[in-house]
Amino acid sequence: MGTVLAVKDLVVNYGAVQALKGVTLELGDRDIVAVLGANGAGKTTLLKSISHIQPIRSGSVLFNGTDLATVPAYRLAELGIAHVPEGRQVFATLTTEENLNVGAYGVRNQPAGKQLAKTKDWVFGLFPILKERRKQLAGTLSGGEQQMLAIGRGLISKPRVLLLDEPSLGLAPIIVQEIFRVIRQIHEEEGVSILLVEQNARKALGVARYGYILELGKVAIEGEACDLKNDERVRAAYLGGSKVSC
Repeated sequence: MGTVLAVKDLVVNYGAVQALKGVTLELGDRDIVAVLGANGAGKTTLLKSISHIQPIRSGSVLFNGTDLATVPAYRLAELGIAHVPEGRQVFATLTTEENLNVGAYGVRNQPAGKQLAKTKDWVFGLFPILKERRKQLAGTLSGGEQQMLAIGRGLISKPRVLLLDEPSLGLAPIIVQEIFRVIRQIHEEEGVSILLVEQNARKALGVARYGYILELGKVAIEGEACDLKNDERVRAAYLGGSKVSC
């Protein structure tokens, strides 16, 4: 499995506060990697740094061997990187379909017209409720529908790498099940590599191949997902102490 995304010795500051303290991780081609940790561990900062929302102090982020420091943020979607941020952040005054159209904006290899319609149909196939709500203002959707829309907007550019930040946050269990079904589906059927930031460790390790646990801005534990499920420290801190089958 080749490496598609490599983060090396990443250091990020918020003023005088060091949020990331030399984080190193890798995401393989057609891979799912989970990043776990408590609030304030640096998980969201990590994704923001990869997508140029948060400047880095030192270290590097490589995409297919290219240092993203040399790439303007607006070109990341064109390269094949999509970021679905924490908290959905849909455009409330646009319709569901208009939000999806925004996801294709500025991506040179994303054809308009029939091809864009075909891609939207693919997203509607993943999330049928979005097709029913296509003319509805995004701000009037339920929380679960907004999360589906945020993921769909990220997928409309047909990315090679999807950065997913807390996709299950604040959602009902039945919606969480649906979100993780789609995560597994786009990975298996489309070969999308996914860097998944998630507080629901049980769900995340259920779909991921490998996992990293951040504590206070550092990688405290890493390993194959199955090994993490059976690590006593991980079980005590993130899995309620119970054993989880691989």
